Amino acid sequence: MEIKTVLTDKAPAPGGHYSQAVVYNGMVFVAGQLAIKPTGERVLDSIEAQTEQAMANLAAILQAAGSDLSRVLKITIFVADIDHWDAVNRVYARLMGEHRPARALVPVKELHYGFQIEIEAVAALMADS
Repeated sequence: MEIKTVLTDKAPAPGGHYSQAVVYNGMVFVAGQLAIKPTGERVLDSIEAQTEQAMANLAAILQAAGSDLSRVLKITIFVADIDHWDAVNRVYARLMGEHRPARALVPVKELHYGFQIEIEAVAALMADS
């Protein structure tokens, strides 16, 4: 089976030696997404705004790969302050709706560029992808 890389202009370009996502064997592995708009503009506003942007990036990459948020199997959320848990969870629950993939919310000392959140995911491809 071939490993395919994903690159969409609807999410920020990778800032290092990695792909936005990799597709293999019917699965999509999305790299950690920060609150950066596709234009490269950093969203350093509230944790809610950062969560919205990171999730928008995740959704755009999943769509480019042939999947979507409803196909997410596992999501990992890194936060620079565990006190953000409630705010992040509210935004996340609204965006994910009834879909409840396995999830970990991991507090970390700090994230790149002063961001407060980073989100990565593993999802299944759509049946026709």
